[in-house]
Amino acid sequence: MTIKYNTKQRYKTIQGLRSFKNTLPTKIKRILEKKGHMYSETLDNWKYIVGDELFKVCYPKSFKSSNKLGGRYLKIMVKRGKEVELEYSKKDIINRINAYFGYEAVKNIKLNTFEGQHEKNKEIKIVNATKKEHLKKIDGIKNDKIKKSLLELNKLFRSK
Repeated sequence: MTIKYNTKQRYKTIQGLRSFKNTLPTKIKRILEKKGHMYSETLDNWKYIVGDELFKVCYPKSFKSSNKLGGRYLKIMVKRGKEVELEYSKKDIINRINAYFGYEAVKNIKLNTFEGQHEKNKEIKIVNATKKEHLKKIDGIKNDKIKKSLLELNKLFRSK
């Protein structure tokens, strides 16, 4: 076995068979050491953990560890106006996460709010594709195949 000293990831490496952990880049190793798998597992099972109603208004942002809050905590992003519902179900969420992992993975939950778009106020505006502006642009196209396909698409929009 020979030893190389000038590599990008480590100061020296040994050629030959290596464990999987040693083949990973250092940045990925840091993420795995910080329990990045907990975050990905939580994301995958978020709907099961919080339920259908809270799933629509919140999502986990990150796992943090802090001495001030007493151990590991989960940061959750919540739509503005739905904080109270999540506040009441905090204990239940902590119990479900800890039961899923089999140990005390989370001791506390911290909430951050964000502005969610109001679904009721959303209006889908249908742009009329048969306006004169669009027809003028279509007439300006030199390629006949593209021009014909766009005119057919125009007819489909008119029929709907």
